[in-house]
Amino acid sequence: MGKAYGYVRVSTREQNEDRQMIALDRIEVSRENIYMDKQSGKDFERPRYRNLLRKLEEGDLLYVKSIDRLGRNYEEILEQWRILTKDKKVDIVVLDMPLLDTRRGKDLMGTFLSDIVLQVLSFVAENERGNIRQRQKEGIEAAKQRGVQFGRPPKPLPENFGRVYKRWMRQEITVTQAAEMCRMSVPTFYRRAEKYEKQKST
Repeated sequence: MGKAYGYVRVSTREQNEDRQMIALDRIEVSRENIYMDKQSGKDFERPRYRNLLRKLEEGDLLYVKSIDRLGRNYEEILEQWRILTKDKKVDIVVLDMPLLDTRRGKDLMGTFLSDIVLQVLSFVAENERGNIRQRQKEGIEAAKQRGVQFGRPPKPLPENFGRVYKRWMRQEITVTQAAEMCRMSVPTFYRRAEKYEKQKST
């Protein structure tokens, strides 16, 4: 009888892992056998998952809350499933999807059905992430059209900017001198000057 392990992944350091931990507690996976990564989905370097792979031995059992904890896209999920079940020869239980329990249906038909379900769910998981990104993009665009500003607010103009700007416009000083007097780079001075001019004309 092998050991039971759990794997938890949250995509950012702010995201709460309680939902996954509670599910693993319910099936009484020892806390010392639960491996958790809190990292960006963009970088997807999972040191604890790599440690888990080294720890797993043939006959062990791995629990995950949902299929997308194994990878960030369709191909990666399938690849990790192959590594775990074929190379490491461990069983996997996906708690959100009872059909994905490799302890059941060890015959050819059971394996075939499990593979079909896995591929469908992996595709759905990736497709949903794509939909979320698209909705976020559309939401940001809509917010921008309403005048919502994103990113850090610009620094306030220095007190002498108006005077320096007028001298620069009268060609009394060069743009380099103007930028230095305002403690800005030349590109920043140009950008702020353009915005300053627009504000004056409105």
